[in-house]
Amino acid sequence: METLSSMTTASQTEEENQQQIQNELLLHSHNHQTVRCSSSSSSSSADPNTKPIPLSIHLSFTDTETKTEIVMKKKKRLSNSGSNGHSHGHHHHHNGVVLASLMYHFRRKRRLHRHVFPLLSVISGCFLLLFAAFSLPLHHHHDHLHSVNNAVELRSGSDSDPFPAFSVPASGGSLDRDLWRTSFSELYRGCSNASDKFERANVKTIPNRYLLIDASGGLNQQRTGITDAVVAAYILNATLVVPQLDQKSFWKDTSEFAEIFDVDQFISFLSKDVKIVKEIPPNGGKVLSPYNMRVPRKCNPKCYQSRVLPVLIKKHAVRLSKFDYRLSNKLGTQLQRLRCRVNYHALTFTDSIVEMGKNLVGRMRMKSKHFIALHLRFEPDMLAFSGCDYGGGEKERIELGEVRKRWKTLHTRNPDKVRRHGRCPLTPEEVGLMLRALGFGSDVHLYVASGEVYGGEETLAPLKALFPNFHSKETIATKEELAPFSSFSSRMAALDFIVCDESDVFVTNNNGNMARMLAGRRRYFGHKPTIHPNAKKLYRLFMNRNNMTWVEFASKVRTFQIGFMGEPNEVKPGTGEFHENPLSCICEKSGKKAKVVLIPQNETHNHNTSVKEDNTNKDSGDVTDEQSMEDELEWSDMDYMENVNTLQGKGFPNGTESDPNISLKPELPELAEELFSD
Repeated sequence: METLSSMTTASQTEEENQQQIQNELLLHSHNHQTVRCSSSSSSSSADPNTKPIPLSIHLSFTDTETKTEIVMKKKKRLSNSGSNGHSHGHHHHHNGVVLASLMYHFRRKRRLHRHVFPLLSVISGCFLLLFAAFSLPLHHHHDHLHSVNNAVELRSGSDSDPFPAFSVPASGGSLDRDLWRTSFSELYRGCSNASDKFERANVKTIPNRYLLIDASGGLNQQRTGITDAVVAAYILNATLVVPQLDQKSFWKDTSEFAEIFDVDQFISFLSKDVKIVKEIPPNGGKVLSPYNMRVPRKCNPKCYQSRVLPVLIKKHAVRLSKFDYRLSNKLGTQLQRLRCRVNYHALTFTDSIVEMGKNLVGRMRMKSKHFIALHLRFEPDMLAFSGCDYGGGEKERIELGEVRKRWKTLHTRNPDKVRRHGRCPLTPEEVGLMLRALGFGSDVHLYVASGEVYGGEETLAPLKALFPNFHSKETIATKEELAPFSSFSSRMAALDFIVCDESDVFVTNNNGNMARMLAGRRRYFGHKPTIHPNAKKLYRLFMNRNNMTWVEFASKVRTFQIGFMGEPNEVKPGTGEFHENPLSCICEKSGKKAKVVLIPQNETHNHNTSVKEDNTNKDSGDVTDEQSMEDELEWSDMDYMENVNTLQGKGFPNGTESDPNISLKPELPELAEELFSD
């Protein structure tokens, strides 16, 4: 009984000891937290609502005491008070101390888990987010809505990514050429003077024979018609009446000839070549009523003599309607030079247009010594006419399809085929990348001649990111200054024409009328740099640009653009459109030898030497049979056709009444109205 009582007492004593150790541990934890918090919030420790921890023994220790010190102190007290106890009780006491120590470790570990692990999770999450952000690839989509962020486009991926990064630099780089002038331009000059044997107007003009024309299309399309009308009047020995401008076309501009061009300069400058009057003078108190007819596209001198001359002899006055590209591209040298005299000297804008145009040029010069003028031509009508796909999906197809209905006989085209053939205008972003690759940095000032761009600011954003110094006539002139011109599309186009002509570098994004007219003019007046994108080669490069470095991309662009930069001798004489390449009017300066431009063999442009000036060559106005055949092939090879009435014994084309004494050949199908226009 005594042994049993002793064991019971030892067991109770052991339970009390374990409870006391746990209470001391709790007190240590509480004091440890209180010491840490007391410096920041002493008021919280004095909270009267705080419930005291029940302890039978008070321990005095600091937060630096460890769990080991607590256990050792307790073991010492127990050893002193229970030295006379039973050995079995002592064994239980030792086990209790070990158990208490294990419980403390477990609880301490749980507290660490509660505080440390959430902190580690937050830090790990941040690192994962940063890693994911830098690892996401930026994919390129070939559409007009794709943008460049801060003028840099990157492509990065995992270590297994086989493609290098494509990063667009802000600088154009260091090149071994002058960006603002063409090579050997000082060796050439424009030469359009007539030879001594070229018949003068006072000798060859037959009285009472008048030619009238209706110039169709926009400003520059009309300009080609006016130029060719002077040559047609010379071929027919007729007096030319100041041309009528189209007022019913897509542009709906009501301007008369004298409101755009200096009519007195036009008449006086050409007075030795062709007699020009403002209207048909009365004959015996009566005014002649002109006979309306139309000639085929690219009609050569023999064509005019066989089709128009018989009508002119009988009717005395003939009006040729829709007169644009109605004269052959290939003429004798002297007739070509007459074209140049008209286009580059006789046709000048009115004083008000010239003054405003010069103001715009002056403001661009104040911003920078050099500037680029870009004829962007990314309006809905151009995109619809081209038949190209710019990645806008069903919305784009519907919108451009509606515009496309303007050309009633314009057939559906394969967008991929059109792009492969280089007939799609570049997107604003692609134009910007091309210019950067050619060496023009982000500090270059850019004047953009354009109407309402398809896609608006979203489409222009990549170009503006590459060239922040972005200007237009609307940004450098006030609304009040533009008010006399803003309601007339042709007058607004004339302002852009002047700025583009005076720019240090002109960039065209299509092969439309303004692009061709300005390219030819800039060649004639000193071969000023004129960049025409080699779209046939560039389109594949743009599609694959993320698979190469910027250095590789820029090198390929510069290679592909050889022969498309407005250099002398880029085009073989006799090829191309004359208004774009007036080589009959460009001569080598005497005593200087020009070099040819080396062009890759597979390019469509060819190099050759310029025509040397010849003042003794008499021009009959005729072309060879071979040239005539080429013209006919050009007619039949046109992409866009227009429905016209053919002669079936019922009368003249276009509703003209028949005359039994006048015979005309059926007309060939012709180009769609307002071809690309301006």
